Amino acid sequence: MSSNTPTSDSQESAKPSNFLRQIIEHDLAQKTYAQRHWGGTPGDGAHHAAGPLDPSPVRLRFPPEPNGYLHVGHAKSICLNFGLARDYGGVCHMRFDDTNPEKEDQEYVDSILDAVQWLGFNWNSSADGQTTSHLYQASDYFGFMYRAAEALIEAGHAYVDEQSAEDMRANRGDFSKPGVDSPFRSRTPAENLARFRDMRDGKLPDGAAVLRAKISMASPNINLRDPAIYRIKHAEHHNTGNTWCIYPMYTFAHPIEDALENITHSICTLEFEDQRPFYDWLMERLIESGLLSSPPPRQYEFSRLNLTYVITSKRKLAQLVNEHHVSGWDDPRMPTIVGLRRRGYTPEAIQLFCERIGVTKDYSWIDYSTLEGALRDDLDHKAARAMAVLDPVKLVITNWDTLMGAGTLDACSAPVHPHHPELGRREFKFGRELWIERGDYEDTPPKGYHRLYPGNKVRLKYGHVIECKGALRDAEGRLTEVQAELVPDTKSGTPGADAIKVKGVITWVGAADGVAAEIRLYDRLFSEAQPDAGGKDFLASLNPNSLSLVQGFVEPALASSAAGTQFQFERHGYFVADRVDHQAGKPVFNRAVGLKDSWGK
Repeated sequence: MSSNTPTSDSQESAKPSNFLRQIIEHDLAQKTYAQRHWGGTPGDGAHHAAGPLDPSPVRLRFPPEPNGYLHVGHAKSICLNFGLARDYGGVCHMRFDDTNPEKEDQEYVDSILDAVQWLGFNWNSSADGQTTSHLYQASDYFGFMYRAAEALIEAGHAYVDEQSAEDMRANRGDFSKPGVDSPFRSRTPAENLARFRDMRDGKLPDGAAVLRAKISMASPNINLRDPAIYRIKHAEHHNTGNTWCIYPMYTFAHPIEDALENITHSICTLEFEDQRPFYDWLMERLIESGLLSSPPPRQYEFSRLNLTYVITSKRKLAQLVNEHHVSGWDDPRMPTIVGLRRRGYTPEAIQLFCERIGVTKDYSWIDYSTLEGALRDDLDHKAARAMAVLDPVKLVITNWDTLMGAGTLDACSAPVHPHHPELGRREFKFGRELWIERGDYEDTPPKGYHRLYPGNKVRLKYGHVIECKGALRDAEGRLTEVQAELVPDTKSGTPGADAIKVKGVITWVGAADGVAAEIRLYDRLFSEAQPDAGGKDFLASLNPNSLSLVQGFVEPALASSAAGTQFQFERHGYFVADRVDHQAGKPVFNRAVGLKDSWGK
């Protein structure tokens, strides 16, 4: 059995080891799960026992709750789970943990599926020429979860508690004192079963009762002090409608979902470490009841992604959107996967980033420059080159008409990519009037300045050498025009072009064929490395310069570029034709990342 995202042996051997790989390799060597059966679809112990031996050596899962858009932290989990399944010849299930009907929506379901596929993964497996989809949703297991709850009640492992929320909280105790038994804890299984069915049948209002596991109110692990496993919630579910008015708690539902799907290694972030004893307790009880078979899945935890200059709280990201601090979930400044994609990030760059940061149990911060560096490294060998002028001022070649003829345009060209000649060349025109960067001229140059100033010669890249003669300014002193003379016989690529030695080379766009473009200069959304640390108001550190809109000019070929196409604008960085607003005749480019880290200085 194999997933549809295979890797070669050389790629697999090149993967750096980590504690999760060591666990999986140990289990494979020990044949821990080799005798498990697979019923072809998720199901209980009897369902799987009727099937053949599981053809997948490992089963992992990516289980997001469909209550928001995925962010870069989820990307780490996606790459980890789907990548491990791929590398060990297994399968990764795509499962929606949709147990909370009030916050979930089909919009989020669709966006999550799109994000996983865009990152380069899928949830299919292939065996004997057949392809099987492993796309699941927890709400399809509500029937079994209810059976499991009744089995716990009948075995004396669960009870209905009708204390108020305040009393439950007070009686739970804390780290310095044990909890106090609920007055309802001594009910008989028959009483609890009848009351639980009243909950199911809608006879009790929201908050009137919960079903709790009966473990120990004196446990030093507060999560084992009779945790709630079902609550009443009269709310319509996007998948099951109004079938249920009681819903399982996540800590109860998640291990059951793993077991029904024959998951071998249930990988989650460190905040669930204290929940692992309940995970194991529940698996043991349901195996004892005969509902599940052995061996059960095991939970393993790794450190979540903490990225500087970024927040990943869904609540805070929603606040940014709802209060219009950003233009939406796909705003290129957002750390959402849709935002990163619109910014110009590639799936390969995000996978490279996740591989570089590794997998550990250590709590640490990853510098944002690591993410940017992965994008640069990915785009360097694939992005077509182009010249663009972001802060344009007119350059006039005053002797052009005399030397070249009035109205003459000189054809120039450059490689689409300097290291891939097979991609061909790009064409553009050099004429009397050109656009250059405003910062490429100084009346009085500072030390080390090799661009345009009166009397200095520079090369216009892929074009000719010119000698600066001066500039014009308006009444306010703003630069309006730079003037220069063409130095004859210096066109790039022609004999004698290098006879005149210059220290400065600047980029340009021809006024005759250059294309006006809106260029969005994106930067980090926050000016502080940890914008919400210590309970700070994260809005207070919003970077006022996170977006600048400029009207510039680009090479003529870019007018017909498709949305989503990436370029390296020479001297400026990597840019992408905006996925939403870019169109023929009205190009819009987003800066994905500069050519080097400007924040590290």
